[in-house]
Amino acid sequence: MAAGREVVKSPGLGYKRPMPVTPSLGVAFDGRNPLAVLREQARAAEEAGADTVWVSSHLFLRDPFTVAAVVLGATARVGVTLLAVSPHAMHPVHMAMAAATLDELAPGRVRLCVGTGAPNDLADAGIEPQRPLRTLRETVDVVRALLGGDAVTYKGERFRIDNRRLGPARRLVPIVLAATRPRALELAGALADGVALSSASSVEFVGASLAHVARGAGGRAVRRAGLVYAAAAEREADALARFRRQLAITLRAGHHATNLRLAGVRLDQDALQRLVSREDWAAAEALIGDETVRRHTASGTPPRVRERLAAYRAAGLDEIVLAGLYTPEETARTVAIARGRAG
Repeated sequence: MAAGREVVKSPGLGYKRPMPVTPSLGVAFDGRNPLAVLREQARAAEEAGADTVWVSSHLFLRDPFTVAAVVLGATARVGVTLLAVSPHAMHPVHMAMAAATLDELAPGRVRLCVGTGAPNDLADAGIEPQRPLRTLRETVDVVRALLGGDAVTYKGERFRIDNRRLGPARRLVPIVLAATRPRALELAGALADGVALSSASSVEFVGASLAHVARGAGGRAVRRAGLVYAAAAEREADALARFRRQLAITLRAGHHATNLRLAGVRLDQDALQRLVSREDWAAAEALIGDETVRRHTASGTPPRVRERLAAYRAAGLDEIVLAGLYTPEETARTVAIARGRAG
């Protein structure tokens, strides 16, 4: 046990329910859609063949736990992953409470994804992450212990629990770690049930990232998921235009420098940051050329989308999560194309 951290265990604490490693397909909801639309979108995703829905926890947008409850209530089969709840904005006790309550609503259909959070969102909320790796490690420890159902005493550097248990009975909720940088990826491999890679990751970056996960895992099974922007159109130009703004917002962050380099893309991230900050969308989108879109999304004609998704699978993803879809019709069509049932 690391210095400064103590866990007093009871018999049920160390449970592990391995996450299945069969290939699956998910859809990401980012919190921008009204709940009425989102409900129909969830039903459309399930009917088209999606296995999971990933509900983003973005500050200043819709509450992810409410959204997850709506999705679970509107569907009968799909799993729901809460993505990626930040311990810098929410205490791990509250995370465990929310995950356990949702799993009580829909047993076996809930996963919790933990991550540091979007740097710009945290900064806008006046939150400065402290010791992010230590915080992630302790968060997984605390949440997993509480979900074990027994009384927990935990003495960490960031969090402390004094002989308390959750009100809900023991809930076997898998814990996923959202990670981008090498040490966080290795931590996911060593500690979590699964890892989630960011949207706008290139195929090359996915492969490099999963190598770090494997290094941390040391042979243990870890489910590997990645968000992929996907747009299909009969004209390639229409599909390539679809995600220029999203890519501008995502790729401006400094931690995507390695992602860009491995993809062979040259992009002025500082200029992009300034343009996005002042919402000069025309200029920001102009910096995102066609090749940048091709390298960081699955966009194009339907056969090209399937080809790109196959490349992401070949890079090591067990679960591809289609991102950037906002209408029920678009969601159903894109899932069907990904499944090879349309286009």
